[in-house]
Amino acid sequence: MNCKEEKFIDIQGHRGCRGLLPENTIEAFKKAIDLGVHTLELDVAVSKDGIVVVSHEPYISRTYCLDTDGNEILEAFDKKYNLYQMTFDSIKQFDCGTKLHPRFPEQKKMKTYKPSLEEVIRISKNKNPNIKFNIELKSRPEYDGIYTPEPNEFVKLVLDVVNKNNAFNETNLQSFDLRVLEEIKEQSPKITVALLVDEDESIQSKMSKMSYAPEIISPYYKLLDAKTVNTLQANNFLIIPWTVNTNEDLLKMIDLNVNGIITDYPNRLIQILKD
Repeated sequence: MNCKEEKFIDIQGHRGCRGLLPENTIEAFKKAIDLGVHTLELDVAVSKDGIVVVSHEPYISRTYCLDTDGNEILEAFDKKYNLYQMTFDSIKQFDCGTKLHPRFPEQKKMKTYKPSLEEVIRISKNKNPNIKFNIELKSRPEYDGIYTPEPNEFVKLVLDVVNKNNAFNETNLQSFDLRVLEEIKEQSPKITVALLVDEDESIQSKMSKMSYAPEIISPYYKLLDAKTVNTLQANNFLIIPWTVNTNEDLLKMIDLNVNGIITDYPNRLIQILKD
């Protein structure tokens, strides 16, 4: 397919490479870089002591983590281990790599922990100075002050880490929460912003609620068709869908000429682009 050769597609490793190694871990990010991704997609929360922690949930998830003694976390304790109420040192005591993830049987298992954003940026840049970061701030109104800081503080903490580690030009920030996106533009007008659109949302409707135009539109992949992609790109938006995993769906997104693809299996996308 000539389109694959002619057009650059930003290969984004979702939570590192969740299909292959435990999500949002140093090991997964290193593996993704070794595979050849251009961008590491990751999620952040905040600890009690103000450390930006790389984690999809603002709590220790019983789906893929064990407690500090290596035991299963009971359903009754779901969401009990709130990262915002725990120091970073205590968060690191939980094993988030040994337990078999029910949705990712190919994941290689290993004892590992939730790292800090600073650690991820530093190690990743040492491994590949050109690597880029797509950082999602996991925020919801009902989390404010309970599981996460208020949006203004959350955004400030993340920007401080990005700037301190000289990663501004390699980073974009993304969120489903429009309050966070407005706060990002207020605090850092020149940083690249991605609007995340969930599967039950409308791209146009959500865009219309923003006070500015983000550089990237990042919708659930099934929301996209040729007309939508062409129209958005004609208006200078980059289109980077999430989370595309099967070869069939990866090929569909390539055929739509999207600008990037977020995938749990960057190895599959890389192979398709080589063929």
